[in-house]
Order: sequence, then structure tokens, then C-alpha cells
Amino acid sequence: MGAGSGRTRRWRSPHDREIARLALPAFGALIAEPLYLLADTAIVGHLGTRPLGGIAIAAIVLTATFGIFNFLAYTTTGTVARHVGAGDERAAVEHGIDGIWLAIGLGLALTIAGVITVPLITAAMGASSAVEPYAAEYLRISLLGSPFVLIALACAGYLRGAQDTRTTLLVAVGANVANLVIEIVLVYGFHTGIAGSAWGTVAAQIGAAAVFVVIVHSRAVARRASFTLRPAGIRAAAVVGSQLVVRTGSLLAALLATTAVASRISDTALAAHQIAFQIWTFLALTLDAIAIAGQALVGRYLGADDGSGARTVARRMLELGIGAGIVIAVVVGATRSWLVVPFTTDTAVRDLAEQVLWFVALLQPVAAAVFVFDGILIGAGDARYLAAAMVVASVIYGGLLAVAVVTGAGLLWLWAAFAVWMGLRWLGLYLRFRSDRWIVTGTVRTP
Repeated sequence: MGAGSGRTRRWRSPHDREIARLALPAFGALIAEPLYLLADTAIVGHLGTRPLGGIAIAAIVLTATFGIFNFLAYTTTGTVARHVGAGDERAAVEHGIDGIWLAIGLGLALTIAGVITVPLITAAMGASSAVEPYAAEYLRISLLGSPFVLIALACAGYLRGAQDTRTTLLVAVGANVANLVIEIVLVYGFHTGIAGSAWGTVAAQIGAAAVFVVIVHSRAVARRASFTLRPAGIRAAAVVGSQLVVRTGSLLAALLATTAVASRISDTALAAHQIAFQIWTFLALTLDAIAIAGQALVGRYLGADDGSGARTVARRMLELGIGAGIVIAVVVGATRSWLVVPFTTDTAVRDLAEQVLWFVALLQPVAAAVFVFDGILIGAGDARYLAAAMVVASVIYGGLLAVAVVTGAGLLWLWAAFAVWMGLRWLGLYLRFRSDRWIVTGTVRTP
């Protein structure tokens, strides 16, 4: 009886239910943007290899551009969760509203700057003359949706911090269904090509942002919180997010550089990389659902002055994340030849993408640990360390990419270098997690 009880405790945890309550709906919300791009990739892929190469360039630029502003969600989640843990719901929603106002300003600036610099962006990404027009067209249209993407990020951050990931799931499902329907009608019904794909995504992003704002406004009214612009609150949100910008910027610069190197290998390599990378991104955010639970739960426990509870729930999320990573690795390895079929009919692209998917599969357990560590430390507000660790790993990776360019290495060597980068990220985060320096209780983290 005693041994059996020990095994039960090892396989189950009292935290499993609240982790699942947050992580499972978070999965659907997290994959919203990648699903937009996966749908676009699948639809545009059947228009030819050059349009697929164009969306490969545009997709990584958009992923990086919008990803740099993930701090709107991440800092909001941790801050709101700390106030929820302390029992101050009004302050929690007001911090969420500050994030929305900041998102509006940043989104408008991003649209203007992005549209103006599209030619420079496509040139910097190494797009060939055949691919560049498709990449430029998709980018110009997609950047018009920037304010709405950022508003949705801020709203999602508030809801996660308020321990509600179910609402973000419902909005994400509705937006993706709308996106798919609109794109099919525009691309195949009206033959609008890659432009129709981009317009469909923008329309879905506008709808999602509108729904989110209505939901947050209703919660603000219920808690007697002000929805007016608060300069001090917006400034505080920007300051807190600045360190995460360094962390995320280093990460996304590394991803951009990876695609830029792939684009210089060949159009076939670029198309194969796009397929593999979109699958990687989808799987990454599948695993990142546990990290979102980590942000919300760790923040809540620390806000309630329970450092021991924060470490216990963090360890459990790490166990679950690595277990999920192992399962996903087996599935991807076994189905890699089928996974590439929806994206292209080009035999050379398919064969190369299948080979790259071996790297995608083998990296899943390491990726799971990295993403959960990230979630735990973001929830704890340990942004300064996260920024430093990411910069170090990415600088080393940059050296490996430079070697790839100089030696003319192929796509498989490029993904081997990518695997080294993931290993470096794991090491830096693991060393921090082992210590107690990330455990700082209270509604405000102080150094």
C-alpha cells in the first residue's frame, strides 16, 4: 500500500488540475498567430514555390515583429497575477488596461514604420528577385493589422494573469475559423493570390481585437476600474517590459538570421525551411501552453507571499512539459513524411523538409524544458536575467551562423547549429532555476 501510494504521488500532483485548467485552453490561444501563418502557408503553397518562398520571408519577419511585442502579454500576465494573488482585482484589471493603451500606440507606430521599410526588409532577408514581390506584397498588407495584434496580446495577458485562459481560447478559435473561411473565398474564389491570404488574416485580427476589448471593458466596469488613459501606468508597463524586449529581441534576431541564411542557400532550401519552421513554431507554442500556466501560477503564488508553493508548482510544470516534449518527439519522428504533404507538391522541397524534421523531433524535450523555464521566470518577473541569458546564447549562435555563410553549409548544418543554440538556452535557464534568486514575493518585484 505504501509503495503504491508513493508511485501515485510521483505521477500525480495536487497542482495538476490548476495547471491543466490554465494550460489546455492556453494552447488554443497561443497557436492563434502561428495557425494564421500555417493556414496561409498551406493555401499559398499550392500557388507555387515562389509564392511559398515569399510567405517564408514574410512569415518570419511578422513572427519576429509581433513577437518582439510579446512583452505586452508577458509583463501583464505576471503583474496581474501578483495582484490577483494579493486579492486586489481592481488593480489587476487597471494594469491590463494600461497594457491595452500601450499596445495601441506601439501598434500604430509599427504599422507606419513597417510599411515604409518593406523594401529594406525584403532585401535584408536575402529574398531572390523571383520571391521578393510576393514577400513585399504580403508584408505591406499584413502590417496594417499590427495595432490589432498588439491589442489582442495585451488583452490576452490580462486574462491569463486573471487565471482565465478559456476566454482567450474561445476568441482564438473564432478568429482562426474566420481567417480560414475568408482566405479560401479570396484566394480560390476571387483568385486574389497571396494578397487575399494576407487580407483574410488582417480581417480576423481586427475581429479578435474587438472582441477582447469588449470583454476587458466589461470586467473593468464590474470591478469599478477606470478605462481611461493613465500615463503613469503606461510608463510603468513600458519600463517593466523593456528588459523582456532585450530578451525577445535577441531570440527573434536569431530566428530571423536563421531564415536569412536559409534564403541564401537556395529557393528550395528556403521553402523546406519554411515548412519545417512553421511546424516547429506550432509545436513550440503547444509546449508553451504549460509556460503560460507557469506565468499565471508562479505570479499568483508569489503575489500571495508563497515562495515555497511557487517552486513546487514550477517543478511540476517542468515535469509535465518534458513529458509532453518526449511524446511530441516520437509523433513527429514517426509522421514526418506525412507532415510535409499539405504544404507543397515539389518533390525536392518535400525530401529536404523531411530530413529537417528529424531535428525538429529530436529537439522537442529540450525545447519543452526551455519554454517552461521561460514561463516560470517571466511569471516571477526575473526579466533582467532572462535578457542576459538570451543575449549570451544568441551571440554564440550568431558566430555559428557566420561560419555557415562563409563555408556555404547546407540546410541540415544550419539546423544543427540551431540545436546548439537551444542547448545553450537550456543551460542558462537551468542554472537560474536551481537557485532561489528568482523567488521574490509580493505584488511588486524588487531587485
